[in-house]
Amino acid sequence: MGIISWIILGLISGVIAKILLPGRDPGGIIGTTLIGIAGAFVGGWLSSQFLDRPINNDFYDTATWIAAVAGALVLLIAYRLLFGNSRDRR
Repeated sequence: MGIISWIILGLISGVIAKILLPGRDPGGIIGTTLIGIAGAFVGGWLSSQFLDRPINNDFYDTATWIAAVAGALVLLIAYRLLFGNSRDRR
């Protein structure tokens, strides 16, 4: 998969992570989207390094999607823990 595929995968995994973890985020939609892209990269890297799951060239690989969504969820949770109180609640 090329870099554009990972970015698209990250955008979609960010949306899926947001659906699975609803609520107010400190960064809004842009922050969540960037976290989704970063989560796809981190999830894919962790999957290939520690789970001996090589990154396939196929965009529709289920394990790649699971790793990307899991990475986005982990980063979204960490982001909320670190910066969750920085946004005004009205």
